[in-house]
Amino acid sequence: MINKLIAKIQKTQAPIVVGLDPMLDYIPAHVKEKAFAEFGETLEGAAEAIWQFNKEIVDKTYDLIPAVKPQIAMYEQFGVEGLKAYQRTVDYCHSKDLVVIGDIKRGDIGSTSAAYASGHLGKVQVGSKCYTAFNEDFATVNPYLGSDGVKPFLEVCREEGKGLFILVKTSNPSSGEFQDRLIDGRPLYELVGEKVAQWGREHMGDSYSYIGAVVGATYPEMGKILRKIMPKTFILVPGYGAQGGKGKDLAHFFNEDGYGAIVNSSRGIIAAYKQEAYAAFGAEQFGDASRAAVEDMAKDIREALG
Repeated sequence: MINKLIAKIQKTQAPIVVGLDPMLDYIPAHVKEKAFAEFGETLEGAAEAIWQFNKEIVDKTYDLIPAVKPQIAMYEQFGVEGLKAYQRTVDYCHSKDLVVIGDIKRGDIGSTSAAYASGHLGKVQVGSKCYTAFNEDFATVNPYLGSDGVKPFLEVCREEGKGLFILVKTSNPSSGEFQDRLIDGRPLYELVGEKVAQWGREHMGDSYSYIGAVVGATYPEMGKILRKIMPKTFILVPGYGAQGGKGKDLAHFFNEDGYGAIVNSSRGIIAAYKQEAYAAFGAEQFGDASRAAVEDMAKDIREALG
């Protein structure tokens, strides 16, 4: 799957992943009103609004981008109906030939981790039949429990040709409370990065490993260090736009070949119509505003990479 992701990046010339993280506050009133008229102000109505919102954004941006990243918590908050919207979103993005990164941040041990891996990336046996469940192409994984929590995902990825993005240095302000702690004189995130690189060497695509890392755009100097530690690791870079990251912060995340990283923007794209720069589109044309935001982001990154 890493080979497909790189091919899509080469085709679009936009190392961008759109974070499909739909809060109800992001969804224009006319979309919610239509959903509520059909299903009421219910969890089902909320899920329908999310699905229609996602579909419009995907329809207006799929030809510009290689990948999407739905954040499962934004769907889980609406219970089973929300998860149905998540599944519809994953399936629809696949129908548009987009790579889907399931932002699930799972991490447990033994059979629990194996179940997460099977449910999101692999297959599950039901009697004599075998099924795929959520069927994302990549998943985000929290490595805090160590190799026991990651190895079941590695095994499923090997079997299915899929991939991971393992949390190494996250973009949130308090990430340093643990990730920057010194262990034998070195920050923990460096040690995690070394472990990710080790796992990656055992799970290579053509030019990059399908075991990637998450490193926030808000920490460019740390990104520079981690790029050297993980030369064959594809880096998922959150924190662009709404969290403060800019194109100029991103150069260190890429290798000299211009590849090696993909940059996420969530509300900066899906709620672009709420920003002053795209206000002229109005809520009715929120999908067109999202398209314009993708185009501007792609230009910003291209200029930063020279």
